[in-house]
Amino acid sequence: MVYIKINNELEFHGGYKMSLIPMAIFIGFCIAFFIVFKVFEMEALAMGGVVGIIAGSFFSKNWKKYWDSVLEGISNPMTGVLIMILLVVGIFTGLMGKSGVAEGFVWLGNEIGLKGGVFTAFTFVTTCIIATATGTSIGTLFSAFPILYPAGILLGANPALLAGAILSGAIFGDNLAPISDTTIASAATQRYKNKEGSADIGGVVATRFKYSIIAAIAATVLYLVFGGGGSVGTGATELLQKYTDPKGLIMLIPVAILLYVAIKTRDIFTAITWGIVTGTIIALGFGILTFKDILSVKDGALTGFLYTGFRNMIGTSIFCIALFGIVGILNASGTMDRLVNAIVTSDLAKTPRGAEICLAIGIMLSSLSMGSATGPAIIMFGPIANDVGRAVNLHPYRRANLIDGFANTIPIIVPFISAFIFIVLIVIQGLQKDYSFIQTINPITIALSTFHPIMLFIVFAFSVITGWGRAFEGENGEPIAESNQGSKSSASRTKSV
Repeated sequence: MVYIKINNELEFHGGYKMSLIPMAIFIGFCIAFFIVFKVFEMEALAMGGVVGIIAGSFFSKNWKKYWDSVLEGISNPMTGVLIMILLVVGIFTGLMGKSGVAEGFVWLGNEIGLKGGVFTAFTFVTTCIIATATGTSIGTLFSAFPILYPAGILLGANPALLAGAILSGAIFGDNLAPISDTTIASAATQRYKNKEGSADIGGVVATRFKYSIIAAIAATVLYLVFGGGGSVGTGATELLQKYTDPKGLIMLIPVAILLYVAIKTRDIFTAITWGIVTGTIIALGFGILTFKDILSVKDGALTGFLYTGFRNMIGTSIFCIALFGIVGILNASGTMDRLVNAIVTSDLAKTPRGAEICLAIGIMLSSLSMGSATGPAIIMFGPIANDVGRAVNLHPYRRANLIDGFANTIPIIVPFISAFIFIVLIVIQGLQKDYSFIQTINPITIALSTFHPIMLFIVFAFSVITGWGRAFEGENGEPIAESNQGSKSSASRTKSV
C-alpha cells in the first residue's frame, strides 16, 4: 500500500486538529448562506473562506509559517490553471447566454406541437442541451424555467415532473459540459502518476459520456411515460410564441466545434478559443448579435458578453483562491496527509473497488456539507480523491468521472439541504406572481421528480460494483484495462508531500 509521509512543518496550539478551524468556519458560512439565508453567491463563500483563514491564524504557533502555507496553497499550479480556464469559459458562457439557444428549442417544440409527457421529455432534452452548451446549471434554471415551465403546465405537463425535468437537464449539462465548473475542477484536481499534468478535459468528457447518456436516456423515458397528467389550458401557444426564435439553434454550431476541438486536441484553451471566435462570427453573420452585444459602454458602465461573462466568473475564481489557501494550511500541518492515510490504509481502500467507494462516499458527504454546491465540493475533495485514487493506480479520467458523477447524484436532490432544490422553489415562487395557475410544489416532490441524478447514481453505482469503465494508468499515462502495479501494490512506498 501507499503511505504518505506526514508533513508537520506548521504547528498549532492544541494540536494539528486546530488546523481544521478555517475549513470548519468556511463550511459554516456555506451552510448559513446556501441553506439558511438562501444566498447563492460565490463571492459570499469566498469571504467565508478568507474569514476562516484569518481566524485560524490565531491558533498557529508561527504566524509567518501559517501565512506562507496559505500562499503556497494559492500558488499551486493547479489553482492558476483552474482560474484561467474559468475566466476563459466565462466569456463563452456569456456568448451562449446572449445568443438565445433556449429560444431556439422553444421554437422547435412549438412547431412540433408537443403536449403532456412528450413536452416534459422534450423539456428535459432541451435543458440538457442548453446546460451543455452554456456550462452553467444555475444559469440554465433561471433561463429555462420562465420559458418552459408556465407553457408546459398549460400544455398538460405534470408540474412537479416538469420542474424535475428542468433541474435534471441542468444537472446533465453541469456533469458533462467541457466548460462547466464541475468538469473543469474534476479534471484539474486529478493528476497523473507517470507523467506531468492533470487529466485533460477532452479525455474526461469523452470517457464520461457513456455514463451521462445512459442515465439521460432512462430519465427521458420516465418523463415521457409519467410526465403528463395535467390539463391543457389556454394561452400556451401565445406564451411559447413570445419566446421563440429559430436562429438560436444555429448557435449549436460553435458548441459542436468546441466539443470536437476539445476531444481532438485535448486542450480546453484551444477548444474554448475556437468556440468563442466561431460563435461570435456566426452570431454576427446571422444577425443574432450586434457589435454592441460583444462589448460596449452604456451610461458609464461596460456591457456585452465579453465583460459580463468574464465578470460572472470572478466570484468563483476568488472562491478558488480562498479554498486553496485553506488547503495549503491543511497540507502544511499534516492534516491532509493524516486524512488521506486514514483512507488509503483502511481495509476498504485496499482494492480499486473499495477506493472508488471511498471516493463516492467522500464526494457526496463533501457536497452535502456545502449545501450541494458541486463545484466547490469537487475543488475541496478533489485533492483527497487524487491521492486515494493514485494509491491503487486509478486513471485520472476515472477519478475525475467518479467525483463529478457522484457529486451530481443524490446530494442534488436532498430536500432542505440542496441549494438546487431551493433555487427551483425560489424560481417557481417568482413565476407565481405572473401566472395564477402555477401552484406551490413540495420540495420532497421535486426531489423525487428529478430523475436524472437518481439514474446517474444507479449508473455509477453499477460501474463501481461491476468495474465497468474502470481504467488504470499505464506507464505513459494512458488508460489501460488492468493495473500494471502488480506486486508493487503490496509494497510500502513513501511519497514526500
